[in-house]
Amino acid sequence: MPKLSYLGALTRALSDELARDPAVCVFGEDVRVGVANITKGLVKRYGPDRIVDMPLSEQAFTSFATGAALVGHRPVIEFQIPSLMFLVFEQIANQAHKFSLMTGGQAKVPVTYLVPGSGSRVGWAGQHSDQPYALFSHVGLKTVVPSTPSDAYGLLVSAIRDDDPVVVLTPAASSADREEVDPAELGPLPLGVGHVVRRGSDVTVVAVGHLVQEAVAVADELAAELSVEVFDPRTVYPFDWPALAESVGRTGRLVVVDDTNRFCGFAAEIVSTAAEQLPLTAPPRRVTRPDGAVLPFALELDRAAQPHRDQLMAAVRGVCGAPGWARH
Repeated sequence: MPKLSYLGALTRALSDELARDPAVCVFGEDVRVGVANITKGLVKRYGPDRIVDMPLSEQAFTSFATGAALVGHRPVIEFQIPSLMFLVFEQIANQAHKFSLMTGGQAKVPVTYLVPGSGSRVGWAGQHSDQPYALFSHVGLKTVVPSTPSDAYGLLVSAIRDDDPVVVLTPAASSADREEVDPAELGPLPLGVGHVVRRGSDVTVVAVGHLVQEAVAVADELAAELSVEVFDPRTVYPFDWPALAESVGRTGRLVVVDDTNRFCGFAAEIVSTAAEQLPLTAPPRRVTRPDGAVLPFALELDRAAQPHRDQLMAAVRGVCGAPGWARH
């Protein structure tokens, strides 16, 4: 069975949707040469009218995409780094996101905001290493973070086909991942639907993006002493609460590992809602970046500021009553 790379899955999904729907187009900086390794070769297949290099102004071409969507196009905007989305938060959250709601559904804004390398890039420092999915989920934007190549394909396809704006953040740490995939089985994955990656009975670990593989590795390492279930939400917002409730109903315990800052982060929302609504037998735990973290350039400090395997293992053991857990 052929292996599909994570970045290759994004390219394939984009190409398939460009071929399927003439309304799909791509906007961004240097997208014709494929500087982010997502759009290489697409201009030869689909032409410069659909693969459009934009001037060096994210605010301008993000607003341009909103207008294009309102008149029937389905733009995909490629942002080279996640921090650039802070520049265009007004255009996305206050304009594109609200048009449909404020017109009673009469206006549709089917824009996909794609960040091919979100989070740490191994020493790319503070202005290139953010994971802003909690920011967009807070205002109610559909926000997805794929963990595998096949998920990257399926979720990007669904994002492009959706009539609402969708933010697709693909972790830099996943970019080199490869997966054996039957191309005939690739297809859209529904937004808002999570899934259990690994079954267990003692504790549920919710992991986002590249941390899903870390959670599975921890579950495998602890298999002799604890049975760990790993839950991948796939979509950060809307979150699949029924699926998580089913998982926690089996295990009674919850740990969330999340590559965003601790305060007001994604993990904070999951553990607080779980504490309010789910039948937990122990207080839930979270493993995150520190409060207000800005990742430094120094590689060792960069890695120290991110959630890592030892922290997750300690949290899992701690929530199950094992010794050795400490707050991180």
